[in-house]
Amino acid sequence: MRFPKISRSLRQLTTHVLAIALGVVLAVSTLQVLPSQAEPAPTITAGDTSNLIAQRQSPASAAIGSTSFVTAAVNRVGSAVVRIDTERTITRRVDPFMEDPFFRRFFGDGFSQQMPSEQLRGLGSGFIIDKSGLVLTNAHVVDKADKVTVRLKDGRTFEGKVQGIDEVTDLAVVKINAGNDLPVAPLGSSTNVQVGDWAIAVGNPLGFDNTVTLGIISTLKRSSAQVGISDKRLDFIQTDAAINPGNSGGPLLNGQGEVIGINTAIRPDAMGIGFAIPIDKAKAIAEQLQRDGKVAHPYLGVQMLTLTPDLAKLNNTDPNSPIQIPEINGVFVMRVVPNSPAASAGIRRGDVILQVDGKAITSAEQLQNVVEDSRLGQVLQVKVQRGNKTEQLSVRTAELQNAS
Repeated sequence: MRFPKISRSLRQLTTHVLAIALGVVLAVSTLQVLPSQAEPAPTITAGDTSNLIAQRQSPASAAIGSTSFVTAAVNRVGSAVVRIDTERTITRRVDPFMEDPFFRRFFGDGFSQQMPSEQLRGLGSGFIIDKSGLVLTNAHVVDKADKVTVRLKDGRTFEGKVQGIDEVTDLAVVKINAGNDLPVAPLGSSTNVQVGDWAIAVGNPLGFDNTVTLGIISTLKRSSAQVGISDKRLDFIQTDAAINPGNSGGPLLNGQGEVIGINTAIRPDAMGIGFAIPIDKAKAIAEQLQRDGKVAHPYLGVQMLTLTPDLAKLNNTDPNSPIQIPEINGVFVMRVVPNSPAASAGIRRGDVILQVDGKAITSAEQLQNVVEDSRLGQVLQVKVQRGNKTEQLSVRTAELQNAS
């Protein structure tokens, strides 16, 4: 009578053992299947761990490699990057109230002479472009400075003399006397720069010396008008490498440690967007500043807007629009500067510029570049659309700084 009970217990035990064994088999099978769905498991031979390391390496570390290209780039140019400190003395404007003879009787004539002066200090960056001590930086870093001090990475400081400033391109050349064996930043070319290339910004942001940030080239040929500084004539390199106040004038490098741009502007309302002057443009301007101390820029004297048929149609369908605009591609003249070349040639507000010297003009940036590339005093043949008819006008360029 007891054998059936024992037999039943053995059957239950056997069932439990089989269930546990089946669970283990399924778990092991799952572990073997899941990795194969994501990626092949590496085959490692005894003593060979290189394949395992390669499998575990992240895309970022694979791109950079065991030795960082950023380190190599910075080591190549770092000693040629300088800090520029400026000082400017201003005197507070005398209150006209104190010029009244009644009050001067009580306070004396010397009261106005005792008005305190104020020292304004600035900070920027730059880099050495010649062993003789030529430093390239931004015009706004050294403009109107009474004293310029250039500090090298090794701690040496020198008084800098501003050799030339060009406000239109925001470039300046400063000279220091430190012998003829200074480190020089290798200058590359901005012509071959492509969107997505590495971008390394070096400088002294917010007073933090020798700071390096890394990003990429976000876009090329971003016009100064698009950036929001319409008084400049530049097509910027846009980057997401962090650029902060104090970076101005410092170099923007490519992955090989060559200077491809000069960090010059940030938008206060933007995050992760900075702008640099292409080095090819800077080279040409720097040569003129070294030679002449300034750069002459030709101009026409018009405030302009890129016109498209859609934009013109939008204006023309507005019942409150004060003017009807031809629905064509060109450059709409919003304003003509008095006593300018454009005014003398007969260009009027409301004209649409179609061609210059037979070349079609379709954007304000294109017209600006055509004028910038012309010579001072050169006569340009400008074709404009005025209402329902076209006019051919001759405009002789003049120097921009002569415009009010």
